[in-house]
Amino acid sequence: MKPSTSRSSATLLALAYLAFISLGLPDAVLGVAWPSMRGSFGLPHALLGLPLAVAATAYFISGMLAGRLMQWLGIGRLLAGSTALVAVCVLGYAASPSFVLIVVLAAPLGGFGSGAIDAALNTYAARNFSPKHMSWLHAAYAAGAMSGPVVMTAVLSGGASWRVGYAVVGCILAALALAFVPARRLWEAEPSTPHVVVDAPGGVGPLPLDEPPVGTLSALRSGRVWLQVAVFFFYTGIEVAAGQWSYTLLTEERGLGGTAAGTWVAAYWGGLLAGRLVLGFAVERVGQAVMVRVATLGVLIFAVLFAIPGLKVGVAALPLLSFALASIYPGLMAETPRRVGERMAPHAVGFQVSAATLGVAVVPSVAGLMSERFGLSAIGWVIACSALVLVVLHEWLVAVADRPA
Repeated sequence: MKPSTSRSSATLLALAYLAFISLGLPDAVLGVAWPSMRGSFGLPHALLGLPLAVAATAYFISGMLAGRLMQWLGIGRLLAGSTALVAVCVLGYAASPSFVLIVVLAAPLGGFGSGAIDAALNTYAARNFSPKHMSWLHAAYAAGAMSGPVVMTAVLSGGASWRVGYAVVGCILAALALAFVPARRLWEAEPSTPHVVVDAPGGVGPLPLDEPPVGTLSALRSGRVWLQVAVFFFYTGIEVAAGQWSYTLLTEERGLGGTAAGTWVAAYWGGLLAGRLVLGFAVERVGQAVMVRVATLGVLIFAVLFAIPGLKVGVAALPLLSFALASIYPGLMAETPRRVGERMAPHAVGFQVSAATLGVAVVPSVAGLMSERFGLSAIGWVIACSALVLVVLHEWLVAVADRPA
């Protein structure tokens, strides 16, 4: 590799880490700001779900269109523009005179902002970065997702308004958007220059990107794409259902105190971050596909242990569950170009992001409905059954992965 190419690759890798942090930064801020925000507007607790639902719907739509957006704009322009859009929307939250405007801004914030960034970044990372960087990039997302609530908590603890917290987050995102603008052309390889995989095992290898992309409908006709979509649906459903329902399950069904339950829930999210950091060192020795297969089996085992009422090791299985989950999302994204083909990869990644959004909405909701009918213990079994489906779907995907895409 020429020195200039090496410098460009290192610059893009650093920008990719910043981009994943920016993607996670605004995601969890609303939950911390909500008590103060609803007090400002005189709202009931239940309306928290409204901007989340609007954002999720827009996220789903943008994921379905992400392949086309990347073809039109290129990843560099899409990243800079989408990050700028997210910054504007977050600053709009800070200045909003009414809750109605916040709901309206949730669509561009969650959809054509964050949703487009998510699909674009994962497509580029899967093509150009090694599996260990794919894992660490998603760890950077987790770090960003933790940083947003920390900023808002610090602002509120200092006696300032929730608007100040959003203003701070918006300014950080605006600065990142400005950083992405001068480098926007670096993301686009020249026609005569192949994309390269940074730190690939055995050296740097080219990925053939000289074939024309396929259309959205062609990608939707691929059975392999639909298998990937289904796997992502159940993966994110399990991750969020376990994270959102575990506190209620531990306190109201298993009798833990609030502090103890909160500690275990924090350990759950910490396990996800730690897993992505630690497994990044091992993935290239073990192999991405093998690691994800082992991880899905681990998810099933720990989900069943967590689901069994009265089992003393059940609570300890919670952070182990997230540790097992940690490698699956980046691993599946990294394998997407190989499994569906380079030409379909931009569309497939967008569909996967959309499916992940649906999983976040559906599986935790099903767990809640089942708990009303059968009791809170049903939540654990919904998670365990989803884990079983995840294993079956992934093994099915592995069985056809080596066929020509």
